Amino acid sequence: MSQVFRILRPAQQTSAVVFASPHSGRDYPAAFLRQSVLDKATIRSSEDAFVDDLFADAPLYGAPLLLAQVPRAFLDLNRAPDELDPAIVAGAARSMHNPRVYSGLGVIPRVVAGGRAIYSGKLSLAEAEARITEVWHPYHQALRGLMDDTHTQFGAATLIDCHSMPHEAIDGHCRPGQPRPEVVLGDRFGASANREVVERVEAAFAAAGLRVARNTPFAGAFIAQSYGRPSASRHVIQVEIDRSLYMDEATITPRPDFEVFRTLINSVIAAVTGANPVQLPLAAE
Repeated sequence: MSQVFRILRPAQQTSAVVFASPHSGRDYPAAFLRQSVLDKATIRSSEDAFVDDLFADAPLYGAPLLLAQVPRAFLDLNRAPDELDPAIVAGAARSMHNPRVYSGLGVIPRVVAGGRAIYSGKLSLAEAEARITEVWHPYHQALRGLMDDTHTQFGAATLIDCHSMPHEAIDGHCRPGQPRPEVVLGDRFGASANREVVERVEAAFAAAGLRVARNTPFAGAFIAQSYGRPSASRHVIQVEIDRSLYMDEATITPRPDFEVFRTLINSVIAAVTGANPVQLPLAAE
């Protein structure tokens, strides 16, 4: 297994905000590609492509950044480790009440975007458990450590869980004539973050000229549910950004004006962290 994640740390953490991107990994294991019936372009359709690049400057604003290296199609870090799909994992217990698993989007995904099957057969339970041991647990140990260290230092910790959404994801969720949201913030309807924290993040995106909605159609999944404890000053906000703003979704390539949009995201990072960028050397691990 290749490197599971990277942590980009500021020379000195000056913010109680932690950034993470669990779905932008694009290091596809060769053995996994051989297992799949999809070509490499199609298998990337579930990837939050380039979100890691959009938020890459977070350490310049005093905030650490956790980046998954392993792709979502291989293992979904925003699912519980027991969300195993018996339709793709032989011997997995049947879950009757989990719509994510039922739709093929468990911790070991059965499909990519558009419901396209990843495999022609099933994986063994041993292989699924090995992926969870080698990928899921190390990433979440790192995320938990960043949140704990931040909370210890500042008395609070806010996780900005960074994602992207297909442009058509909002279709069916807008009233006729209503402007289409470009960013969706998920706080599980107040369960994963205090209102004041969410309002600050929403104001940062709005000040950058982006239209923002909350919780529809994305309210936050496993990470928001598990790490958000507002009563303990631990907040999680899931951020979904319309991919068409910065990339060509058909070819999975950055738009020519990608750097312009990345500069705009830097203004959001600055507002959320309350910091000005400091040109200090970064330490990665």
